[in-house]
Amino acid sequence: MGREVCRAVLGRPGLELVAAVDPGCAGSTVGALVGTAGAVGPAGPAGRAGPERTSGRSVAAEAVVVGEDLSGLASAGVEVAVDFSHLDSSKAMLAHCASSGIHAVVGTTGFTQADLDELSQRFAPGGGSGANCVVAANFAIGAVLMMRFAAMAAPWFDSAEVIELHHEGKRDAPSGTSLRTAEGMAASRSAAGRGEFPPDATSTVLVEGARGGRGPGGVRIHSVRLPGLVAHQEVLFGAAGQGLTIRQDSYDRASFMDGVLLAVESVASRPGLTLGIEPLLGI
Repeated sequence: MGREVCRAVLGRPGLELVAAVDPGCAGSTVGALVGTAGAVGPAGPAGRAGPERTSGRSVAAEAVVVGEDLSGLASAGVEVAVDFSHLDSSKAMLAHCASSGIHAVVGTTGFTQADLDELSQRFAPGGGSGANCVVAANFAIGAVLMMRFAAMAAPWFDSAEVIELHHEGKRDAPSGTSLRTAEGMAASRSAAGRGEFPPDATSTVLVEGARGGRGPGGVRIHSVRLPGLVAHQEVLFGAAGQGLTIRQDSYDRASFMDGVLLAVESVASRPGLTLGIEPLLGI
């Protein structure tokens, strides 16, 4: 994802890539990572690649040297930092950005409600640094619409389950998108005067976890991890005599870039913490 963000920023008029951070690729140039197939192995940069500023494009941006830590962001003139890393690394990056006046766009998942409450305080409007933050479980426009459609359908069906499928390198389960989907479905049912989805009749579980995990609103969530996948999700609804399946597929990480760039270009005008890109899309 870091490599894909760098490509997207380099190709976007009005954005300038001025720094990149990834301990696993420190010392490499961005040009080598995004322009030479296999330069860093099949996974690509795994850390916080892609901090940038919206002050125009530098012809030497591809020659930016990847740093090992966050210490060089301020001196590089970073205005917005994009983070796709792991939870602990992301928390450290966000603390650094909040104290340094750097806006943040975050696609790392696994944040708890307590974590989000802390971020609301760190990036509170009117705070000393003036930094803002956008945290989204998914930046793909199709995934955002899938979550919205699932919330619309939830009050009208008697049962629902979510199957999320990701590549084998994903660390957290279930995915942030599946949890956000279930939360939206639960909120929609509550607003319509309906309670949680009722449990099924399963009384004997022969393999632990066979029925998935019980998520928000009683929605069962199943996680699949396989090589060859990127990010995919199905929401299955059932009622007497009918069913409805809503599915979204991201076949390539480029599918997330429209949402990432929208967040990069919008974060400075959105005070405080913004959750999801729905507000940026007006939905």
